[in-house]
Amino acid sequence: MADKDLYSGLIRLHILHHACQEPIFGVGIIEELARHGYRLSPGTLYPLLHGLEERGYLRSSGKSSGGQSRRVYRATAKGRKALAAAKVKVRELFSELLEDGRPAGSLLRETAGTRDLMKELIAQMREGASKTREPGARALLETSAEVVKGLIKAFDEHEKKSEM
Repeated sequence: MADKDLYSGLIRLHILHHACQEPIFGVGIIEELARHGYRLSPGTLYPLLHGLEERGYLRSSGKSSGGQSRRVYRATAKGRKALAAAKVKVRELFSELLEDGRPAGSLLRETAGTRDLMKELIAQMREGASKTREPGARALLETSAEVVKGLIKAFDEHEKKSEM
């Protein structure tokens, strides 16, 4: 792949995105990346996976099925948080790259990026609430999720008023 040094960060984000959705493994993610035009060999992919794991974004475990051993990678809490933050930055970069005469930093882009980040936060708070055994912590997380949900609604209402 020509200019692969330009794409290495995008590939890492793509890997992290899929690892946040479900456990991934080497051959499977090579095939997924190929569907998006990235051609990686195992010799290129595995150092990326190991690097993401060393930085704490992924964790791996060995799995055996049918006599075959496979290393499976999952996103960590740090990885999910980093991906949520990266989504905002990637959205801003892509909107600049693909901009067609609109002013940079428009309210719509900022609101959309913030909304996505807030939705990620709601999901994390609800996941934490479902896992905790402490009633006070559960209530705090559930209440916080509802407050953030209200903020999203306020963003949406503000956006509608701005369009009129």
